[in-house]
Amino acid sequence: MSKKLLCVNSSMRVEASRSRALTSSVVTHLAQRHTDLSVIQRDLSEGIEFIDSKWIEANFTAPDARSPEHQQILSYSDVLFNELQEADFLVVGAPIYNFGVPAALKAWIDMVVRAKEAFTYTDNGPTGLLKGKRAYVVVTSGGTKAGSDVDYAWPYLKHILSFVGITDVVLIDSDLAGIDAATGNANALKKIEQLT
Repeated sequence: MSKKLLCVNSSMRVEASRSRALTSSVVTHLAQRHTDLSVIQRDLSEGIEFIDSKWIEANFTAPDARSPEHQQILSYSDVLFNELQEADFLVVGAPIYNFGVPAALKAWIDMVVRAKEAFTYTDNGPTGLLKGKRAYVVVTSGGTKAGSDVDYAWPYLKHILSFVGITDVVLIDSDLAGIDAATGNANALKKIEQLT
């Protein structure tokens, strides 16, 4: 059975983007190991909708009670969610902007982390419904050390992925480019080469 990979790039820099170069390397690496791999590219620099009050109303209306307008409002979110749900592998490019994730990536998360579809509440607390996937998160930065006390990108992404059931998450970091870009990039490429 063929495998599916969803690659989400959130850098607003299209040319000379380190996160895009590294997500491309991850995808190439995985494609070499899974010859039947099909890849979906989701480029958030091309624009993404933000949730609003109408979206919230539609999303929290029971599916069998949604009006045609509700369905239309959720149609874009449905596309994004289905891409994630059907993927075996998820690759996320997340440059650190002002110590956190880009606004477009947060908007994508808001579109796909839907109650009763991505997660559900039980007597024992929330349970993720998107189990059985592996995620590769590429974090790049100019001056923020990945995993440090001021990195609010990687811990958040790791948490939100776990929240929806994706607990097999690999960090590929190329941080502190403003100090030593070559070393950070070399370390990231070494991690990619060692992926199984």
